Amino acid sequence: MTPTIAPRVRTLVLLLLAAACALLAGAGPASAHAAVTGSDPGQGAVVDKAPARISLTFSEQVALSDDSLRVLDPEGKRVDTGKPSNVSGTTYAVPLHSGLPDGTYTVAYQVVSADSHPVAGAYTFSIGAPSKTSVSVSGQSADDGIVGWLYGFGRYVSYAGFIVMAGGAAFVLACWQRGSGVRPVQRFVVSGWVALTAATLALLLLRGSFTGSGKVADIFDLSLLGQVLQTKTGAALVSRLLLLAAAALFIAVLFGAYDKREDAQEKRDLTFGLSIGGVVVAAGLAASWAMSEHASVGLQAGIAMPVDVLHLLAVAAWLGGLGALLVALYRAPADTPVDRPAVRRFSQVAFGSVLVLIATGTYQSWRQLGSWSAFTDTRYGQLLLAKIGLVVVMVGVAWISRRWTGRLAETAPAEAAAVREKERVGAGTETPGDVDTTAAGDGDAPAEGAGDRDTDEHPGTERAAQLARQQAARDAARRKRMRDADPNRFGLRRSVLAEAGIAVVLLAVTTVLTQTEPGRTEQEAEAASSSSASASADTGASGALTLNMPFDTGGQDGKGIVTIDLDPARVGDNEMHVFVERPNGRAFDIPEVKVEFTLKAKDLGPLPVVPDHIATGHWSANGVQIPMAGDWQVDVTVRTSDIDEVTVSKNAQIG
Repeated sequence: MTPTIAPRVRTLVLLLLAAACALLAGAGPASAHAAVTGSDPGQGAVVDKAPARISLTFSEQVALSDDSLRVLDPEGKRVDTGKPSNVSGTTYAVPLHSGLPDGTYTVAYQVVSADSHPVAGAYTFSIGAPSKTSVSVSGQSADDGIVGWLYGFGRYVSYAGFIVMAGGAAFVLACWQRGSGVRPVQRFVVSGWVALTAATLALLLLRGSFTGSGKVADIFDLSLLGQVLQTKTGAALVSRLLLLAAAALFIAVLFGAYDKREDAQEKRDLTFGLSIGGVVVAAGLAASWAMSEHASVGLQAGIAMPVDVLHLLAVAAWLGGLGALLVALYRAPADTPVDRPAVRRFSQVAFGSVLVLIATGTYQSWRQLGSWSAFTDTRYGQLLLAKIGLVVVMVGVAWISRRWTGRLAETAPAEAAAVREKERVGAGTETPGDVDTTAAGDGDAPAEGAGDRDTDEHPGTERAAQLARQQAARDAARRKRMRDADPNRFGLRRSVLAEAGIAVVLLAVTTVLTQTEPGRTEQEAEAASSSSASASADTGASGALTLNMPFDTGGQDGKGIVTIDLDPARVGDNEMHVFVERPNGRAFDIPEVKVEFTLKAKDLGPLPVVPDHIATGHWSANGVQIPMAGDWQVDVTVRTSDIDEVTVSKNAQIG
């Protein structure tokens, strides 16, 4: 690197790292990946009678602990009894003390979503009439503070380490095999392995506190570590550590035995073996993310996980190879410069990686967003647009790099070969005196009389070796000056540096994206909340009963919201309407809907009702008999296919 470029490079790298840290600091690690889509009693609801339990419905399965659901009275004392449990599908409940007095109660929840991210929040409901409460519902998030920041930073380092290690090794094997003997490239790949290993160990220690108390003191709690090892995320992290042991062996062979192979056939065989083994290990490491995060839950998980693995491998091949190329351009020795064929091969690899990223990224975007409006209406969509913009800019800079590659001069390798030949011939024909004379001609002769002393003490061999080393150093410096003076190589180095800078920011945005609630889930939660608010308003205005119950049969197109309207919700004849909507509010038909009414206090029921289908997503039944007033349980069975069926329930005061 020339002296005039070095300060600029350092400044640019520092600015890019600062930008990446700013993105990470601004990321809210508390962003949930499972969202509350329903509750009973609802948020802000005022009920006449104290409920026997409270229940929450999430957009996906969640993991519970003993304190996952807490109900606090107006004085802040807990009124829940027993442990929370899964009552049906994605609905979880906790029982309450009987005979609770009137007032405003706070429901606080802290769970872990199926894609490993903690979800926390709180809301209030009232019995009889609202009252003052001493409970604060703010600051309930479990992963705020330094532990949450450290966990987010650890995720960033783990992604970066994987990309550097896998992409750097792929660059050496597929594009520049001479690089296996270049020290800076070796250090680059090994640093990726070290970073990924250290980050994985740190995430294992941080995980218990991150999903629990959020306290720094709990990081080294071995009991929490034991609980983490029993979870899906803990298993993924342990699997990653085992695969990293295999990766260490791969790196040792690549930078040890591989570089020493002289026989062409042996080297080809070893290249083939390393390529197969490297792909298997890299795919396994990528799967450790896919099996525990976004791809493992939700729509088409069986397809999404392999797609996620391909996406990560393509990112590593592109960005990690780019980092290795940057190191080779700036730090490779003058006698082993990265040549034009190597850069061209990497250009082809990068182009193929971009095509894979476009295909897999399009599928992931559809799966996580679900609608065009989610691009602008959700934080996930906005971050995704920023990521797409960065990729477009990076591809543009890569096109500029490709142009510089086409002009890259080959004078440096030719010069290096000529100098090596000169050294070989000179070593066999020149006498110590001849070498001394040549060195003197270059202005670097030793002090007068030194040669005579060496000749008297050692027959000239030590002096000849010293002068040969001096000459080699001068030749290396001359080759480096010639290499750096090549304007095409200088232009390529600048464009690749710009690509690497954008890649740093792109990786930061991607890390934040994996910690953000998917747009599809966010819109489903908003739709459920709006439906609940609308139903509450309708009930208050007309006296009719409206119940909204999210459901998930587990099959394809199995999520939605079923709404029961009962008018006038009194003893005697009632008119019932059933509406089935998708999470986005659009009506759709399903094969079967059944409703049952049960009054457990009087051991009455279930009273079945089979409504008639009258329009898309709309069923109706007249003359529904409610024999007596009471707290009725309304069970709705929803069947979305021949085998996918679920029953959701809600209690309501009728009569």
